Amino acid sequence: MLAFILRRVFQAALVMLAVALVAFALFNYVGDPVNLMLGQDATPEQKAELREALGLDRPFYVQFAVFVGNALQGEFGISLRQARPVSLLIKERFPATAELALTAALLALVLGVAMGVYTALRRGGFLANVLLTVSLIGVSLPTFLIGILLILVFAVTLQWLPSYGRGEVVQLGWWSTGFLTKDGLRALILPAITLSLGTMTLIMRLVRSEMLEVLRTDFIKFARARGLTNRAIHFGHALKNTLVPVMTITGLQLGGIIAFAIVTETVFQWPGLGFLFIQSVQSADIPVMAAYLVLISLVFVTINLIVDLLYYVVDPRLRIERTTAAH
Repeated sequence: MLAFILRRVFQAALVMLAVALVAFALFNYVGDPVNLMLGQDATPEQKAELREALGLDRPFYVQFAVFVGNALQGEFGISLRQARPVSLLIKERFPATAELALTAALLALVLGVAMGVYTALRRGGFLANVLLTVSLIGVSLPTFLIGILLILVFAVTLQWLPSYGRGEVVQLGWWSTGFLTKDGLRALILPAITLSLGTMTLIMRLVRSEMLEVLRTDFIKFARARGLTNRAIHFGHALKNTLVPVMTITGLQLGGIIAFAIVTETVFQWPGLGFLFIQSVQSADIPVMAAYLVLISLVFVTINLIVDLLYYVVDPRLRIERTTAAH
């Protein structure tokens, strides 16, 4: 088990090192940072002085080592658009994205698994067919269109919920949260549903498909022959075996919720990292773009590592195979 964890951590470190190289290349070779900071009217002496101050006159490997060292400390330089440390901008925007992504992930996971199990056990029923039909809509429609339709119905027509912004927030130290205010919770509903709908329907259909496959296996028939209750068979045997292949896809989808919150945050003007990234692209703010790339990659790598470790909890066959191979 320890060797497996160390190997996965080493692989994750290699992936992050490759991402850091891409981010470093983006930072240094997509436009000239000196020209972006000083403008075209700066004198050669001013450019040379700033280039030396930024360390851009050093060899490539030295610059990359400094970049990795700063990234490990959460430092990515100064925003070219706002003239503020990128780490401070991320610190301000991260709570909004984290709360939106966490809410969307919980909705997608809980409702997706529950609806997947229901449609598998009640296949052919009226409600199951309705859920399957709705899931096709959720998978087919793009995120921005779902968000616009929800705004049109619930914000413009019914005027039940706000159409943009994060609402009222409460400061808990450096963390700002909308979970503790009614206005913040109301503002969270539409973007969370928009962000979770695609992942929710994908998880639902995947769980349904896998569970129907498991219910046809011989060990389920043997469990029925032993006289086990339907609850024990469905949730103690079938669902547990269904979760093994589902976990991989779900892990990637949950990472995608954070990575692709850009669209949702833009539609709802949600003041998170995705909206900050869109603003940085529009103004060619390379340090912010590089920081966002590294941060999102870290999220994906961490989620994949957690999913790999959870395999041992869900599927005992992996532990047996590892033990047999070791002997």
